[in-house]
Amino acid sequence: MSNTDNRTLTLKRTFNAPVQLVWDAWTQPGHIAQWWGPKGMETKVIEHDFTVGGIWKYSMLMPNGNEFISEGTYLEIIELEKIHSSADFKPMTVGVEILAIFEAHGDTTNFTFQVIHPTEEYCREQEKMGFMNGWGSVFDRLSTFVTKKHSS
Repeated sequence: MSNTDNRTLTLKRTFNAPVQLVWDAWTQPGHIAQWWGPKGMETKVIEHDFTVGGIWKYSMLMPNGNEFISEGTYLEIIELEKIHSSADFKPMTVGVEILAIFEAHGDTTNFTFQVIHPTEEYCREQEKMGFMNGWGSVFDRLSTFVTKKHSS
């Protein structure tokens, strides 16, 4: 067991689209705005420098007018395989790292998403706050997005 296992939350999905399409959905600002954020939220890409050390910053507008900022710095990028980034989802979650792992599997993509928290306690709090439902909703939107793109 690595020293991050007890402070990491993991979600796995298989997307009905090739890895290049899922990768593009994660890395192209025009695509990100279409799916990032839970259902009912509108996302605007403020900054997107997809390079190691580059900054990303998105604004998510809730139907009630509240705005959430998600932002981070890219720590590692392995083309079509892995994106590792610091991340803050203000005001809900701060000081975490996110890891998106892409695995080509024929015409589908096996996807693993991990959020690494600074402490085990913070990780449990985030889990109780609805991590699985929140990110599950985001990845439902991503699934719909890449499936539509793949079939068009």
